[in-house]
Amino acid sequence: MAGHPLSFCLIGKSQSRHDFQSAAQESKISALFWGSKKSVYSGKFDFQLEDFTLTGLGSEGTSTNQTIERKISVSVISSISDVPSDEWDACNWDSTGPEEYNPFLSHGFLSSLEESGCAVKETGWVPSHIVAKDESENVLGVVPLYLKSHSYGEFVFDHSWADAYYGFGSRYYPKFQCCVPFTPVTGPRILIRKVSFKDQLFDAMVSALKNLAVQSRVSSLHITFPSEKEWNKLKGKGFLQRIGMQYHWKNRNYKNFDEFLMDMKQNKRKTIRQERKKISTQNLTMKRLRGHEIKAKHWDSFYTFYRNTTDNKWGTPYLTRDFFHNMSSKMGDQVLLVAAEEGDEFVAGALNLIGGDTLFGRLWGCHPRAYYPSLHFEACYYQAIEAAIELNLKTVEAGAQGEHKIQRGYLPVTTYSCHYLVDEGFRKAIEEFLLRESAQVKLVMELISDSGPFKQGYTQSNGSVNI
Repeated sequence: MAGHPLSFCLIGKSQSRHDFQSAAQESKISALFWGSKKSVYSGKFDFQLEDFTLTGLGSEGTSTNQTIERKISVSVISSISDVPSDEWDACNWDSTGPEEYNPFLSHGFLSSLEESGCAVKETGWVPSHIVAKDESENVLGVVPLYLKSHSYGEFVFDHSWADAYYGFGSRYYPKFQCCVPFTPVTGPRILIRKVSFKDQLFDAMVSALKNLAVQSRVSSLHITFPSEKEWNKLKGKGFLQRIGMQYHWKNRNYKNFDEFLMDMKQNKRKTIRQERKKISTQNLTMKRLRGHEIKAKHWDSFYTFYRNTTDNKWGTPYLTRDFFHNMSSKMGDQVLLVAAEEGDEFVAGALNLIGGDTLFGRLWGCHPRAYYPSLHFEACYYQAIEAAIELNLKTVEAGAQGEHKIQRGYLPVTTYSCHYLVDEGFRKAIEEFLLRESAQVKLVMELISDSGPFKQGYTQSNGSVNI
């Protein structure tokens, strides 16, 4: 029956999902957070969540009245290592396709965060990933999910919501967070194989997520930076919609950097050329390194640069030295490190990952002993643009915040998040807040786009949405 879709519908759930509702399980979840900021939980957070039966009528080689059933089990696991990398990555690949492939959702990236001590219970990120399997134990769907004791490292800010909960004598934490930790990158969050009942499996996994939130007695479930398609589908399933803004560069089939500059206003073009000239006058050489070209010494230095950035900006160093080594060894040529050298010394760098049609710029850092004017712009923005043109990529996604990106060719686009609040009263109050916030975000995006750096007649979708 391959290639012939079945008309599947959800017909029931087994009672096994109630097995984890015991007082012992609930006390374990509560014990994670009702004391110190760090988890005191030392056991495995693995259990069967729900069983679903998806049913429909066969289409080829079967009687039209014959009922076909697929039994799907949904479980919670405490480590991504419990899922074979090829099965997790197959779910990711099928959810995006080659053009929109997202490296941050790969087993290699997410497992590096866990193995290096970044996204673990000790840091308030308890891996609680959702896995859907069929009766033959084939993995058909996965969700990167974390039980959290705080709101750091998410880039969709809900601290005021937590304050409101506390103000009314309620606890906001723990909460469930569906995301890529420490990474404000858009992509699908419910990763499902290409099966004929994909839509029904999506509905079943969303139902399991919501039930997990309710039965675990958490305040909320948050899905941050999902795809726009997921965002729209989740609205009809009780999730509140929120929008945000990032700055992306779009490739209009440019042959080189100068051709891109010709789309810009004359004064902006002049400023960029002046900034780029400063690099050579400071005896700096820029290199773009990939895969095996990046050595262990580069990552040791880059970690020092990264810590310099977080220390100077009063940030939190979420990532460890081991993470960079681990991630690089697993992801190979998907990693692009922009390196600035003064003579033979590596003095600054910018970390990028290469996706299907997008270059994702993420982290930047410089040697703590010196300041190099305009080097940040060169390493993070101009080198990324040149790399995207060279690799024939459609987009450079430069991450969160930074109005200074606009004058360098990066325009605002809409980002998305979905929020399921268990308490109906709080849900209504936050819904009203989000309506006002969305109107403000849209207005700001329109104003920025109208006063952008490009010549009159240049058009780029700003990703605006209707709510």
